[in-house]
Amino acid sequence: MKFSLFVHMERADPAKSHRELFEELEELVLICEAAGFETAWIGEHHGMEFTIAPNPFVQLAYLAAKTTRIRLGTGNVVAPFWHPIKLAGEAALTDVATNGRLDLGIARGAYSFEYERLVPGLDAWGAGQRMRELVPAVKKLWAGDYAHQGEFWSFPETTSSPKPVQAELPVWIAARDPNSHDFAVVNGCNVQVTPLAAGDGEVASLMERFETAVANHPEVKRPKIMLLQHTFVSDSPTETEELSQALSDFYGLFGAWFQNKRPIRQGIMAPLDAEERAVMLPAYRPEAVAQNLVIGEPDAVIARLKGYEALGFDQFSIWIDSGLPHARKKKSLDLFIRHVLPAFL
Repeated sequence: MKFSLFVHMERADPAKSHRELFEELEELVLICEAAGFETAWIGEHHGMEFTIAPNPFVQLAYLAAKTTRIRLGTGNVVAPFWHPIKLAGEAALTDVATNGRLDLGIARGAYSFEYERLVPGLDAWGAGQRMRELVPAVKKLWAGDYAHQGEFWSFPETTSSPKPVQAELPVWIAARDPNSHDFAVVNGCNVQVTPLAAGDGEVASLMERFETAVANHPEVKRPKIMLLQHTFVSDSPTETEELSQALSDFYGLFGAWFQNKRPIRQGIMAPLDAEERAVMLPAYRPEAVAQNLVIGEPDAVIARLKGYEALGFDQFSIWIDSGLPHARKKKSLDLFIRHVLPAFL
């Protein structure tokens, strides 16, 4: 099982500059490249300081000039925000910039906050339908001389310019329900899954959905599957408790962004108060977070990851977004690299 980093710029304090955040993101990616990580993933989000990534291709092209080996992936671009010709061309140009190190992750998106601003009236179903039309169109544009007549886009014969460096640029689909897994497998795409804070029962269920889709299409080459999970390594039980509380706070805000009901000022949502925390989903309480996320001292983290490896995951991505200070993220990565990673080499 290979390891990767899922990372964004994030802030809750307007006093911290975006330039400083950019430099911190670069430092985390360079740490992971030096350690031999497979990929660094950056997603797409708009209008929110909670996750700052309006166009991941910009960050990935910049990182390409600072790195030599690590693969650079979109985790993920949001399908309904892209025209197929635009996505095919920008992804291909980024593959040129990275010299063939791009992985293209695509998702339907999840925040109604973003839908109502970029595509008013869009819902998750409509976003999913756009993704299903977009993915095969992008692949055909890379092949060239492709005309499209679809439900959401129509255009005459077109070829992506430029074309990717890679003969087969890896495409990944963020999947949860069985139909999404089936779509990914049929279209020759790898799969990204995350249980969020639902725990290992959901991890096993996600793998079962993937295996079912693979079994249903024996004519298709088996794709890869990646598990994305918040992972923090501690050096004491006390620190494990502190990390669990911090991740509980993060998921409380995460859930509030999904609900899209609380006020937002300058792209920042205020922390939840005591009353709001009291009604958080049970899965977001500190004790549940400690159990459902990968948080703990090295031996506990190794045991948890060995279980995921045994399930058949090809890649495990450390989701480091957390609201924690940069220094604490670096400490966790250092502990992971020195004490956890050797168990998988």
